[in-house]
Amino acid sequence: MSRRARILVINPNSNQTVTDGLAEALAPLTFETGPEIVCRTLEEGPYGIESQADVDGVAMPLARMVAREEADAYVIACYSDPGLHVCREATLRPVFGIAECGVLTALARADRFGVIAIKAKSIRRHLRYLRQMGLMERLAGERPLEMSVAETASGEGALIRMIQVGGQLRDLDGAEALVMGCAGMARHRRALEDELGIPVIDPTQAAVAMAIGAVQVA
Repeated sequence: MSRRARILVINPNSNQTVTDGLAEALAPLTFETGPEIVCRTLEEGPYGIESQADVDGVAMPLARMVAREEADAYVIACYSDPGLHVCREATLRPVFGIAECGVLTALARADRFGVIAIKAKSIRRHLRYLRQMGLMERLAGERPLEMSVAETASGEGALIRMIQVGGQLRDLDGAEALVMGCAGMARHRRALEDELGIPVIDPTQAAVAMAIGAVQVA
């Protein structure tokens, strides 16, 4: 019997609630003949990745985890794609960043996309990344919730605020699809899409879907 393929999804912050939310959001992507999807928490990471210092600080711990944990593909489940390139140097297996995958998926669903950020100070970092990807012309806008990673991961208040901000991106900025700019938002995707009536992309689901494609045809 052939070995079942394994996809390792790494939450770079130390908030287990976020990891649990990822596992819940990824459950629809599991199937009997498909790869095992394992969600893990980077215990040495900060409670929330909310600054460039946080992003830089988890790069090497992520690379070490990728190097020591056997998997057929890896997903870095943080919207800043921390350590993505150093992790790719640490393994011959594919490594996916959720920001990159989430945006690429949005581009397959709409001409112009918007991003819901956790805080305004995250936006400059995200825009820098989009400029590097050459996608600024397709960006309708990015607006913040002004909530922490922990706050977005739980509670009705987070969903209410996401509906408000998502509505602004749709109605004022012209976004035809939305990308949730934090892995902690994962549990709210379906409700947000139902309320707004446009595609809402959970970037972790997008990245894992790409990882499944990579390992299934390997």
